[in-house]
Amino acid sequence: FKNEENIWSTEGSITNSPGNLCLHLCGNINHFLGATLGNTGYVRNREMEFAVKNVSREELMNNVDETIAVIEKVLGAMKKENLNDVYPLDKFGENATIDFILARLVSHLAYHVGQINYYRRIIEK
Repeated sequence: FKNEENIWSTEGSITNSPGNLCLHLCGNINHFLGATLGNTGYVRNREMEFAVKNVSREELMNNVDETIAVIEKVLGAMKKENLNDVYPLDKFGENATIDFILARLVSHLAYHVGQINYYRRIIEK
């Protein structure tokens, strides 16, 4: 975003700001990948991901960088044969495999990143 204020803006029927979507994505990955598969000890507060406002761009980017480090650590330690193991949480259906959950996490990430980018293009003409 050229204008940092736009990170926290909403318009019309868009109720989630790009900043909140960023916090949500980091929380989602840190919970479902970091805490659940990587035993990082991360404790998610999903409501906070949408309630907090006006976090600085720098802090958001630090959060993204820390989340990337979690992804690299957890996936780097994972063995290919573990992808067919049952995911420890039953949130996405009984006996969902780790590879299924990773695909869901990627699609969730892509969905919200697309929303962020599209919103950025609308408000920063």
